[in-house]
Amino acid sequence: MAVASFLFHGELSQFLVRERRGVRFAYACARAATLKNAIEALGVPHTEAGVVLVNGHPATLPRIVREGDRIDVHPGPAPEEPLQQTAFVADAHLGGLARFLRMLGFDTLHDNRIADEHIRRLAWEEGRIVLTRDRELLKCRDIAVGCYVHERKPEAQLREVAARYGLAARASPFTLCLLCNLALKPVPKAAVAARLPPEVAARHESFMQCAGCERIYWPGSHYARMREALGRLVEARFEAP
Repeated sequence: MAVASFLFHGELSQFLVRERRGVRFAYACARAATLKNAIEALGVPHTEAGVVLVNGHPATLPRIVREGDRIDVHPGPAPEEPLQQTAFVADAHLGGLARFLRMLGFDTLHDNRIADEHIRRLAWEEGRIVLTRDRELLKCRDIAVGCYVHERKPEAQLREVAARYGLAARASPFTLCLLCNLALKPVPKAAVAARLPPEVAARHESFMQCAGCERIYWPGSHYARMREALGRLVEARFEAP
């Protein structure tokens, strides 16, 4: 076993037992343990570790812990965390956050009955970012990119996730179906006129439709209010289309 000293910075201390928060402490690592192994054994998911310094030098998670190492772990995401696409899968407890992300135009899978096994498969096969409040789920090797959501209310959760992944600059509000998570497509008014409330048909000419559930969307008064509210939450200004 190799005994190393650890200091977890910032919000990472929340994952530790109380006596290890905010202080440097010695820890005996398992034989041939990597930084990932040691960090997760102490309670911190690897997805939450950002810059890791060993003896003052940057290190990657596969590095083996050696006797006497002085290890500093800063909050994530890791510098090498790949964000080739911004697609998410939210666990069963984050339905409100998933809806907000869809409002912003981000592909976000969610189901109240989704199992951890399914989440891991989606993360691995589709390269999705896992959003969860389950730290043990984020320790799974199938999950390369994920986020432990600290906040409890959906509005605050959106601010947290948007800040972590820089979503404001990538957002495209109201381009996805809030139910199906599929892209909305323009549809001629004549094609949907029979399904519109009379007052909507009289006041609007522009409509979008989901190819999955065939739900119809239009820019009513609620549209402008929600666009402004979303902009405040992620600190962005969304112009009317």
